[in-house]
Amino acid sequence: MRREYKIVDEAGLHARPASLLVKEATKFDNDIMIEFKDKKLTLKSIMAVMSLGVPKQSVIAIEVEGEDAEEVFNALEKVLVEQALI
Repeated sequence: MRREYKIVDEAGLHARPASLLVKEATKFDNDIMIEFKDKKLTLKSIMAVMSLGVPKQSVIAIEVEGEDAEEVFNALEKVLVEQALI
């Protein structure tokens, strides 16, 4: 399952909210990937996420494989909203 999100935070996808997103992703056994500009990396690594350098007004995609994908998206979207990223 794949969903796209537009990053609206002035600083883009920066360290503090990215670390919270990674922390949430690691709670699940699912394969969770983040994609930006033809790069697809694991969402369970802060170094991978930060290496993408996602600026404001960019669109990212998150892919979740495995059971309970909807539950995973709900948890990740909660972090994205709470951190005012989307």
